[in-house]
Amino acid sequence: MNSRATAYVFAVLFLVMARLAIAIRERRKRDSSIAVPEEESQRSLWRLLLASFLVLFAELAFIRWIAVEVRIFAYFKNLALLLCFLGFGMGCALVRKPARWNTAVTALFGLLLVVRLPWQAGGILENLSQNLGAAADMSLWNTSTAGNVLGFALAAALSALLFLLVVWVFVPLGQEVGRQMNLTPRPLTAYSLNLAASLAGILGFLAVSRLMLPPWVWMGIVLLGFALLQRNAERRIFLGSLLIPLVLLLHDPSDHDDYSLWTPYQQINFTRIYASNGEMAGGLVQVNHVGYQFIVNLASDFLGRHPRVVTEPLDENPYNVAFRFAAAAPSVMIVGAGTGNDVAAALRHDSSFVDAVEIDPAILEIGKREHPEHPYDSPRVSVHLTDARAFLKRSTRKYDLILFGLLDSHTQLSDYANMRIDNFVYTEESFLEAKAHLKPDGIIFLKFEVRRPWMARRLKEMLASTFGKDPVVFNAESSYTAPARCFVISSSDRVQEALNRDQRLANFVARNPVDSGGGEVPVTTDDWPYLYQRDKTIPRPYWSISAIIILLALGFYWRISEDAPRRPQLFFFCMGAGFLLLETQVISRLALFFGTTWQVNGIVISAMLVALLLANAIVERSHKPLSPAWNLAALLAALALAFWFPFERIGGSPAVVGMVAIAIFSVPVVFAGILFATKFRAVDSQSAALGANLLGAVAGGLMENFSLVFGMRALFLIAMGVYAMAGVALWRQDISAKTETASDFVRL
Repeated sequence: MNSRATAYVFAVLFLVMARLAIAIRERRKRDSSIAVPEEESQRSLWRLLLASFLVLFAELAFIRWIAVEVRIFAYFKNLALLLCFLGFGMGCALVRKPARWNTAVTALFGLLLVVRLPWQAGGILENLSQNLGAAADMSLWNTSTAGNVLGFALAAALSALLFLLVVWVFVPLGQEVGRQMNLTPRPLTAYSLNLAASLAGILGFLAVSRLMLPPWVWMGIVLLGFALLQRNAERRIFLGSLLIPLVLLLHDPSDHDDYSLWTPYQQINFTRIYASNGEMAGGLVQVNHVGYQFIVNLASDFLGRHPRVVTEPLDENPYNVAFRFAAAAPSVMIVGAGTGNDVAAALRHDSSFVDAVEIDPAILEIGKREHPEHPYDSPRVSVHLTDARAFLKRSTRKYDLILFGLLDSHTQLSDYANMRIDNFVYTEESFLEAKAHLKPDGIIFLKFEVRRPWMARRLKEMLASTFGKDPVVFNAESSYTAPARCFVISSSDRVQEALNRDQRLANFVARNPVDSGGGEVPVTTDDWPYLYQRDKTIPRPYWSISAIIILLALGFYWRISEDAPRRPQLFFFCMGAGFLLLETQVISRLALFFGTTWQVNGIVISAMLVALLLANAIVERSHKPLSPAWNLAALLAALALAFWFPFERIGGSPAVVGMVAIAIFSVPVVFAGILFATKFRAVDSQSAALGANLLGAVAGGLMENFSLVFGMRALFLIAMGVYAMAGVALWRQDISAKTETASDFVRL
């Protein structure tokens, strides 16, 4: 039995024993006629703050962890966010019921036990997305099982179970926050405290991410928070003791030659690889349990000692072939420098200087520490830990060669949108920016893992559109390193001249064509950056996932409708849907100016919470607040301004443009916050309003999928429609209130 299986068994035994102990203790209390105290309902500032902190902290923890362990959550990254919102909203609706902490903890450990099961025969969790409908309209996996009805049914059932477990974890947090909201005499102040504590939760998780702490630390903080919120001392001790099985389940043992790192984006596993004589030959990098990159040693002295390592001609290796097209001693920019294979190749070809751009600090650190050729130690190499688009906008250098490495994010998307962290790198606008950084005779050399012919066609068409001619496209296979589909192009005749001058190179290119398929395929742009999607449609997996979420939401809604103090109100529902659409749009747009980095997501969400706090302060301190009708008109006008504002015409650095964008996007957030706060402080049940708002956010998250058809800017128009519907709900409320007043007058 391996170490993970052993830890799993001990964790299960501990859980069973702890549960039996608490059950026996409660049974003795009942038998001895000792009353078990009922849950108190008293106002508590610290409970509101702690529960609000935990909501955002736990949301981010689950989003990050489950996307690593279950790949379906990685490819549909806002999925975990929507489930968290659904659970919290259900908790607000169940505010009159006892807090369901036992259910939440059971769900938490049930999720851990299912996901971390060390004996997953046939890769059950790995095949979830395939069985839910992944096919030719998306490039997610190498195979597809579309049409397998039984496989789809089993995958849907298992997905529903996982989704249900995530939802139940957040129900008692919603109950606690909703209860405190109802008990406070000043609901708007309580809502402001809720926002402030939520902001602290985001900042806390940003700190955890920055320190690259493992998931048992994040989940441990969540479990400790659950324990502190218990009113019963024995339950508090019981939950605290569950830290032991939690650590056992989540801890991944490492050794000198095989270790794991949790970066701000993903989990990285690194395994050293040794040659037959014990000399280190490189290593394997896995991202979220998927093979991602080999660290390879192509130094002449190493290959001299191990001549059978590389069977193809060395100058046809994917890491070397680019330099046969470039000028001698080239100046090089590498997009996606990773662990340093391309950097090492640039140094072997006497490059004058190398700008190495990499977004993930852990991958970069592994390259610095583990690469046998130590390319990052060279004084000719400048390392830039940032997003590629942000660097292209900021840099003023010109290059002989801009090399796009194997920059396929595989399983990593933005935390708040269905967009991979590399999407904005492969757009028409990105290639235009790269072209502007080329010297007159410079070339772009792009390597990519093309899994579908239409992906090759898309990349080829984007480069052709950028340069006004077709790129040279070919395969570069390798016995030692990863194969690549190569695209090379220049504004000048540099590429063709290289082929004319080097007949071996011309023959190699001719022998290794790339199948780019037939038919038209839409190119990716900054407004529609979905590189891995075939057409401008909502792919089948999204329909499957959305259907499961809607069924879960309906099931919960009808289950709690009798217990809820009031059914969800349309106004607050629409405000939640509109806000999530606006939030998604702001994050996506600002990524163009500041980069798709982990800091940007946290900063943007924090800025939006600050805008809501500002709105609350305005409402609380204003003696004559703006009427809802004028407020709604101002909100719609601000959204229209954000939609049509010509950001591309603003001069200055990307940071300046980004600050202007933040200001433009903050205006509708403030107006939306004022409108929400004005109605929130006057509502009969704050918990019901908050629950409806969170359920609306789930709907808004599902509506985000329309960007896959119409583009991301269209989300502004959809948000305007949703907020207009909120205005209709207000109008109907006013009509109803006037009717009731008239009826009361008649009765008098």
